[in-house]
Amino acid sequence: AAYLIILAIDSGWLTPARQVAFAVLGAIALIGTGLTLRNSDRQYASLLPACGIVILFLSVYGGHLYYHMIGTTAATGAVITICALSLWLCRVFDSQLYALFAVAGSYSAPFLLPGLRQEITDLVIYYSAWSVLFCVYSVWVGSRRVYLLALYMALIGFDYIWRTTTGDDWAVAIMFQFIQFVIFVGCASFFSVRHGEAMTTDVAVAHAPALLIFYILEYSLLEKHLPAYAPWIAVGSAALLALAYVIARSYLKQAPAGSRWLLSAYAALVLFHAGYLESVPYHWGPWAALLILLIAAAYGLLRKDAAAIGWPMGLAIGLIFVGNYIRVMFEIDLGKVPASNLLVILYAVELYAGYYMVRRAGSLQALGPPLIYGGHISAMAAAVHLFDERLAVSLAWGVLALACVTLAIARNDKTLGQSSLLVFAASAIKVFLYDLSGAAPLVRIFCLLVLGVTFYIGGWLYRKVNELEPAV
Repeated sequence: AAYLIILAIDSGWLTPARQVAFAVLGAIALIGTGLTLRNSDRQYASLLPACGIVILFLSVYGGHLYYHMIGTTAATGAVITICALSLWLCRVFDSQLYALFAVAGSYSAPFLLPGLRQEITDLVIYYSAWSVLFCVYSVWVGSRRVYLLALYMALIGFDYIWRTTTGDDWAVAIMFQFIQFVIFVGCASFFSVRHGEAMTTDVAVAHAPALLIFYILEYSLLEKHLPAYAPWIAVGSAALLALAYVIARSYLKQAPAGSRWLLSAYAALVLFHAGYLESVPYHWGPWAALLILLIAAAYGLLRKDAAAIGWPMGLAIGLIFVGNYIRVMFEIDLGKVPASNLLVILYAVELYAGYYMVRRAGSLQALGPPLIYGGHISAMAAAVHLFDERLAVSLAWGVLALACVTLAIARNDKTLGQSSLLVFAASAIKVFLYDLSGAAPLVRIFCLLVLGVTFYIGGWLYRKVNELEPAV
């Protein structure tokens, strides 16, 4: 058949018009044959119309781009007709393949039909209309894949065309991206409510890259043209996503794990980038970290669930806190930080309070050791910052170690008791490597005396710590 076509073209009989006409007729024949055979083997018969749809798209693009036989208006109308036919075949054969073909064909049309991308406003209308249509169709047929593919192609396709053409009308581009965000957030929420189908974690993971793409594209435009409003608009998008989550949860009468994770992931992105990196001045960073962790803890207490914020948000808050914790412990660029002397004490208090909250709540037990050890390090650093005398620091560390063991016995907390070993070890290392170096004989005696007494009392108490039952 291919050889006959080559001969027909070489002889001049298969003209461009006839080539396009025969391609269209062949596509129609494939679609008709598949419809005829659908009652015998629907799944296998559906492959023929699928090939026919592809040939129809290629015929339109070939007639318009290669042979220039079809104008922009006619080609656009043909693409819309083929997409409608593909969606109808999707219902007839119950195959999502046709819907995905329709999505790919409609959103790729501006790349192949130059007339569709001459005016940015026309492109906005064209893409937005298809977005609404595919969202409605996705809810109708009960398939999230349709609106997900449309979402990715709308965001990426529009941005690529806009940046590679004029790059003007940035306000229109910002508005388009936000409109797509609203359309598809509404669609995802309505889909869950309409079908009573809570979003699973796997489904949420498939949505996460789309939210990331939207955030990057939208924020890059806002930062360039509206830098003062960029963080607030980012927070507004997170609030809109949270509102959609709350509405869907109220109708579903449950808290979908996937939707909750997706909201936590996007809120974490907004908090870390727009809320912290872009909005908080560098000299206020350590105080901001304290406040963010405090708010997260208060939210956990209010919800009676320490893990209520979700692990993505917990990870973002942890990164912010740990970065500033290291900065405070090592006194990195604290010269312009207000009341910097109080920070090391407050960090210790907050870490100890976090350990108490985690232990009492019975959840997130894995965070207990990092919190208590971080609190000990911060408390020891506070002693170094507050006291000038070596003996006073050693005495403070010894009191801290003994207090940990005593409190562990009183509260039956083996983890707290075992954590005191860090303070004991640090005290010994400090005395032998620092306190005894260059100190007066009397100071050396007192330092060794404090260390010996502390170790003896601590060892006696630690015998009881070993008898405690570990926390479950």
